[in-house]
Amino acid sequence: MFEDYEMEFVDLKKSGQVEEVRQFLAAFGLSFDNDVEYTVNLRSNGRIVGTGSFAGEVLRNIAVDENVQGSGLTARIVSQLMQEAGRRGRLHYFIFTRPGKAHLFAALGFQEIARVEPHVALLETGVGSIDDYCREIQQKTGHLQGEKAAVVVNCNPFTKGHRALIEQAAAENKAVIVFVVSEDRSLFPFADRLMLVREGVADLANVAVFPAGSYIISAATFPTYFTRDLEQVVAQTRLDIEVFATRIAPPLGIKFRYIGEEPYCEVTNAYNQAMLDILPTHGIAVRMIQRVGVDGDIISASKVRDMIRKNDWAGIERVVPASTYRYLTSGPAKEIVAKIQESDSRH
Repeated sequence: MFEDYEMEFVDLKKSGQVEEVRQFLAAFGLSFDNDVEYTVNLRSNGRIVGTGSFAGEVLRNIAVDENVQGSGLTARIVSQLMQEAGRRGRLHYFIFTRPGKAHLFAALGFQEIARVEPHVALLETGVGSIDDYCREIQQKTGHLQGEKAAVVVNCNPFTKGHRALIEQAAAENKAVIVFVVSEDRSLFPFADRLMLVREGVADLANVAVFPAGSYIISAATFPTYFTRDLEQVVAQTRLDIEVFATRIAPPLGIKFRYIGEEPYCEVTNAYNQAMLDILPTHGIAVRMIQRVGVDGDIISASKVRDMIRKNDWAGIERVVPASTYRYLTSGPAKEIVAKIQESDSRH
């Protein structure tokens, strides 16, 4: 019974409490994520028998001692996490778990989005769903007829390389949907990145630009994209691609995905390779486009940030669209430019 177990709230600022949770999770092959916002434990006779956390919309690090499984403790932990997240204004929730545990959360009302055996399953519940996400995009792309191509970009910031990739997709297809990664873990804020992409392709009538939201390269589908943890990339690239191939592409009529060559970043290169391996098995062709260059040098967002650090504004003007250059030299970007010049950015 629940009364036999005491619930406690972990003070994430106290290393001793966090370490105790970390050691408990290690027995389940789980790690404690440093970006969690809230953690609860259940104790019996002073020892931890269950724990759970959340970060953003993602409920994670949920584990219950096998000796007390079947006592409803998973439900109690999940309920507490959802109540606290709801108190903070979050009404939609993801569970990122192992496939063998997915049934536990399905029994609590979560709907499975996708899985990659034997690594991971992604489920969701609450207000909104992946089907609602696709319906919204369908409604806003009603003017784009026929089969579509998709491009997924972060654009930190938007360069002539991004423009060339989207422009080629637009030239070769009747319609293109560009998804801009929505996670705010880049130096340039999501709202600014979305604006730059929309302004940078405004002249392409068959292109529509949308936030990628929670279902494409997000904290739910691909959290290590932002931490560059190669050890977990295999499972998470495949989950992200599986979600795209089975739940997003079919209702939106996407038959092609365009990607740029990635000679520098191992994580993005692994993601590209996984797309080349997986998407064709779902009837989605992948077009890898060679990166464009200026003066023999390949254009990349990381090089633009490096030019910002060096105050090489003449070089920047050669490799970004006019709309991006105006933004970078404007008042709204002043604080971001200063931050870049003061730090070494990886993203």
